[in-house]
Amino acid sequence: METKLIKLLRYVLVAFYAFAGSYHFIHPDFYYGLIPAYVPYPESVNYISGFLELVLAIGVALPKTRVVAVKGIIVLLVLFIPSHVYFIQIGSCVETAFCVSPWIAWVRLLAIHPLFIFWAWSVRKTI
Repeated sequence: METKLIKLLRYVLVAFYAFAGSYHFIHPDFYYGLIPAYVPYPESVNYISGFLELVLAIGVALPKTRVVAVKGIIVLLVLFIPSHVYFIQIGSCVETAFCVSPWIAWVRLLAIHPLFIFWAWSVRKTI
């Protein structure tokens, strides 16, 4: 039987990615400075990322698509790693988004990002 904690973690994950995905459309300028300069079509990348986050959030909410959606979130998180590295390379500051101390950017990349992957993987089971 599924624990209440796993259900809660799943609900929060769905809400988190639904919010994050919609924010790509609500405030796209937040993300443009986080997309590495070598990535072509940053506007399209932003909107596609947001769309995928929304679709995957819905997928996690549905038992039949949950495992595939969780794997999709993990793939997205891996694909976002260059963005985190880029953020560190540019001094951990994007005027249109946010500025943090470089050590926070490193913690975000080396600790928080893997925790997000673990979080997604932990809610994959249905029932």
